[in-house]
Amino acid sequence: MNKTLSQRLAGSEALLAPGAYDPLSALMIENAGFEAVYLSGAAISYTQLGRPDIGLVSLDHVVDVTARIRERVSVPIIVDADTGFGGSISARRTIKLLERAGASAMQIEDQSFPKRCGHLAGKTVISVEEMCGKLAAVLDARESAETLVIARTDAISVIGFEEAIERAVRYRETGADVIFVEAPRTEAEMRAIVKALPGVPLIANMVEGGTTPPFTLAQLSDMGFKLVISPGALVRNLVHQAEVFLKSLRENGSTQPMLRSMLDFKGLNERLGIDEMATLGDRYDPGLKLELYRAAAER
Repeated sequence: MNKTLSQRLAGSEALLAPGAYDPLSALMIENAGFEAVYLSGAAISYTQLGRPDIGLVSLDHVVDVTARIRERVSVPIIVDADTGFGGSISARRTIKLLERAGASAMQIEDQSFPKRCGHLAGKTVISVEEMCGKLAAVLDARESAETLVIARTDAISVIGFEEAIERAVRYRETGADVIFVEAPRTEAEMRAIVKALPGVPLIANMVEGGTTPPFTLAQLSDMGFKLVISPGALVRNLVHQAEVFLKSLRENGSTQPMLRSMLDFKGLNERLGIDEMATLGDRYDPGLKLELYRAAAER
């Protein structure tokens, strides 16, 4: 699957990877027909800590979520590893743990710790030399060359666009497989990124209400980007829908008015793979487990 990701990014059309934060969200993304999942550190923070993306998520947490997602889906998992969770030695450990957990790619950024969302103000960045050292450590430590290393720079809002481009070029020269120049502010800047890094797989990050103007997958593909991510889009949609649902439940004292916009017990179990579990149960414990799952599915 790692090799498939590498080959896919070499294709003519950009790959769209929605942001996931747990096995259920990753499963929904895979079932919807997407070819890859982007495990968003921001989305983990939103959903599992109930906090904004300001550097609160730990390495162990990301590794645990990666492993749980890999158990449930077969598509490539692109993992947001923030700053690598420390210096060069920590970054080496980070990629080793993520590879073992099933990551297909690891993204590391040049922000100082504590980091924050790429579209928030007040970011700071480490030196180019320190970031190149981290990248070299990660590249040396990965077990498979098909585990892609993504280098992200957040320098645009900190030290300027030209400096960000210079950093991106240095990170590519150090050996990064994919380059991510975060938060360009105009279409002209986005096109300049592509021009400065010809033939390099580049990421475009679409954040609703963020710094970068919105474009479609086709438009970004035409510009020359190879990977398009929507890290928090699913969470933002789910939060909105949940607020509508909870408001109705509080006002009506029942879920009845919302039944047409939600799954029932059977529908959810079908999407979670209850038939597969029933088959396995019948194989290993004939009759007993199958009847149990059938009863649940028929409720």
